[in-house]
Amino acid sequence: MAFIQLIEYTTSRPEDVAEVTTEWERATRGKRSARRVLSTKHHEGSDRYCDIVFFDSYESAMENSQLPETQEYARKMGELIDGEPTYRDLDVVEDLEL
Repeated sequence: MAFIQLIEYTTSRPEDVAEVTTEWERATRGKRSARRVLSTKHHEGSDRYCDIVFFDSYESAMENSQLPETQEYARKMGELIDGEPTYRDLDVVEDLEL
């Protein structure tokens, strides 16, 4: 079953977050199981962001989180965000392309 993880966070350093994300993309090329990432910003213009990460399954998401590069990414992100991120783990029950 397809799986999506939402990662919500607040930061005043979005450019640094984007740089760390690009580093992770390069470092995990060919080994990551994340299939797609949407990085979003809350519409009202605050410093709140949400990354939407797509995986083939929950199991592949857990494998991805165990990569040393992903662990390092999480550590660096922790230095750039305010407080703790909120994670939402979602099983895809229907995927309609309209």
